[in-house]
Amino acid sequence: MLGRLNHVAIAVPDLAAARSQYEIMLGAEVTQPQALPDHGVTVVFINLPNTKIELLEPLGEGSPIAAFLAKNPSGGMHHVCYEVEDILAARDRLKAEGARVLGDGEPKTGAHNKPVLFLHPKDFNGTLIELEQV
Repeated sequence: MLGRLNHVAIAVPDLAAARSQYEIMLGAEVTQPQALPDHGVTVVFINLPNTKIELLEPLGEGSPIAAFLAKNPSGGMHHVCYEVEDILAARDRLKAEGARVLGDGEPKTGAHNKPVLFLHPKDFNGTLIELEQV
């Protein structure tokens, strides 16, 4: 069911500072900030030869990233994203196996303008999993 690793997401308290760190200190190619109001975040992607790193900061006080940063003020790994061919089939299979899909269970449009879902971290060894349809 799983395809390639699409990205690893890191929550940061200051997106501009983190973006600069990756560009200047590591010489990385970093995208322009993109606000995603439906997800309550602003993101940038660091493009690597084999995957991407997503840096995300809260967009508004109700952001789930704000709660994460309250517990982890310096930031840290937030989730991993795997690609799937058919997100609805993946969702249905996972639910049948007992996995919990966050939110209302329906895919939302993610940063790459593709359908995404998130799976409860308690069902995956403490790791929040994002699925993105390719």
